[in-house]
Amino acid sequence: MTHPSHPAVVLPGAPVPRISRERLLRDLEVLATFGARPDGGVDRVAGSEADAAARAWLARRIEEAGLVAEADEVGNVFARTRTATGPALLLGSHTDTVPAGGRLDGSYGVLAALETLRTLHEAGHPAADRVRVVGFWDEEGARPDSAGGLTGSTAFVSGTGLRDIAAFFELHIEQGPRMDRAGTDLTVVEGIVGIERHEINLFGVPNHAGTTPMGDRADAGRAAARLVAGLTPRLAAIDPAMVSNIGFIEFLPGAPNVVPGQARFTLEWRSGRSAALRRAGEELAAAVRSAADEEHCTATVERLSHKAITGFDDEACEILQDACLRTGGVFGGSLLSFAGHDASVLSAQVPTAMLFVPSTGGISHSPLESTPDRQLAVGCQALLRSAVDWFDRT
Repeated sequence: MTHPSHPAVVLPGAPVPRISRERLLRDLEVLATFGARPDGGVDRVAGSEADAAARAWLARRIEEAGLVAEADEVGNVFARTRTATGPALLLGSHTDTVPAGGRLDGSYGVLAALETLRTLHEAGHPAADRVRVVGFWDEEGARPDSAGGLTGSTAFVSGTGLRDIAAFFELHIEQGPRMDRAGTDLTVVEGIVGIERHEINLFGVPNHAGTTPMGDRADAGRAAARLVAGLTPRLAAIDPAMVSNIGFIEFLPGAPNVVPGQARFTLEWRSGRSAALRRAGEELAAAVRSAADEEHCTATVERLSHKAITGFDDEACEILQDACLRTGGVFGGSLLSFAGHDASVLSAQVPTAMLFVPSTGGISHSPLESTPDRQLAVGCQALLRSAVDWFDRT
């Protein structure tokens, strides 16, 4: 497709340009080929060959649109017009995936942002020069040496690139079932829940599993099992909306005829209430002490990470809400995100907001991840409308 070197001038009161649904969907299809799996999923972990090839393709796609592609020392990829001015609205997300991930998580937000800028540029809309696009690197933190993800966005806000950025909007799939169950097309994200992650170690006495009477054991494995079984109801009693997960558990020395002398596991919980996050830590400590005592063991609890609750900017959220209401589709109001996003990093520096479209069946981080084409297009159009409305307000 050719692009005009001098886009048409937009007259005052002209309609908001319409994105190309077909072009957006085609870009999503092509990006999914980088790291494609036979089951329809994508292996594009940050730092992999597929990741590098995808970012190179994104830069070429930007240039093909008559825009300027740039990259920083971390690997973030940016797009702007050749006549860009500031202060600017940054749009985007990330292009890396988890192992055996889906084709939309992150990628949809980047390509919808590109389609937004591309459409504004082709229409000659003055907002184009005030919009920037970013594909952040290593949001997922799936590399073996990753420090936990959000690498590209964290580096970006620590450098000079933030100087002319006045706001950040991120479009993303929900990655949960709430919107799909409610039958909504668009939802404004009011913030991101806080996340706590802990490692629990229980210490007993390794001993012969056949000759040691049950009452004489200091069984770290049994203490862990007792603890794990009771944690979910204890956390749910604190906050019914809280989610928790035990993603790793290990018994040592790990032999079928040896009473475990050590057991360790990780526990993560997420909540939108600060008091609930704090109370969960207190409940964990009490539960660990109780389980260890009952099995004649000792225990330690170490907090591995803490991410505070993120609240997004009220005016930015209002812009997104107004755009949703004028775009069409079923608007679902606002929700908290239970997944982390680059927006949480940007929100500490500039006014930030997020927009969700549904995830079919609530499935994400999976080859089965999907969203209907119609909703992908509606979300992109709402993002474009938000960019125009932001420009009009500033």
